[in-house]
Amino acid sequence: MAWFVKIETFTAVAASLPVEQRRPILEAHRRWVEDEAAAGRRLRSGYLVDGDQQPGGGGLLIFEASSYIDALAWVEDDPMIRAGLVDWQVQEWIPVSGGGWP
Repeated sequence: MAWFVKIETFTAVAASLPVEQRRPILEAHRRWVEDEAAAGRRLRSGYLVDGDQQPGGGGLLIFEASSYIDALAWVEDDPMIRAGLVDWQVQEWIPVSGGGWP
């Protein structure tokens, strides 16, 4: 298994939506991540904040997949992506130093 990183930022359209309209999709995204972790997928997910701890910078998801093609296929099932709320990219990540996780 290899490690991959998905980096995402809200599209201009998504950023202009009231929170009430974004919230159901954000909650669906969180459930998707939680369900995948509960099913055994190794991952870490979170959102980015600025120097004042204010969100809005986007999100980061680090996860395992058997190949780049499998990583793309899995990520495309993310409710945020299916709804077109984020611009995103996936790259393989090759850890070279550090300890512990992953």
